[in-house]
Amino acid sequence: QHACQGAPVGGRRKRGGFAHAIGRSRGGRTTKIHALCDGQGRPVAFLLTPGNINDITPALDLLAMIAPPEMLLADKAYDANRLRLWLSERGAVAVIPSTTSRRAPIPYDTKRYKARNLIERMFCRLKDFRRIATRYDKRADIFLSAICLAAAISWWT
Repeated sequence: QHACQGAPVGGRRKRGGFAHAIGRSRGGRTTKIHALCDGQGRPVAFLLTPGNINDITPALDLLAMIAPPEMLLADKAYDANRLRLWLSERGAVAVIPSTTSRRAPIPYDTKRYKARNLIERMFCRLKDFRRIATRYDKRADIFLSAICLAAAISWWT
């Protein structure tokens, strides 16, 4: 045995997983699929992040993939001033409920917010495909291509 056994010089960091959108959380190794859908619940854009990244971080990158929307329906995780400012600069209406930590809650249209279940149903249709629900692929690009194939099939049905 060597006297200097232990982790390599790089410290205790994990290698490789973050580049392939695999993160560590309490539930284990996870990946988040961030998506946008149109008014009919059809997927439009996708982005993969490790599971330990919060939802608001890739929001602007995801919105930059498409033309500026007329309206954005999102949950409380997307309640941030910079996202609301970005949307208002492009003439989009933000239908996002305020978090409980916001001192002065921003009003939103509750009737329009009921249509947010379209994105939930889109994710349910995608996760009907076992390969997407369980993520057998190690590489993020292969997993993203499987998501795009499932999305193309969901556009037809």
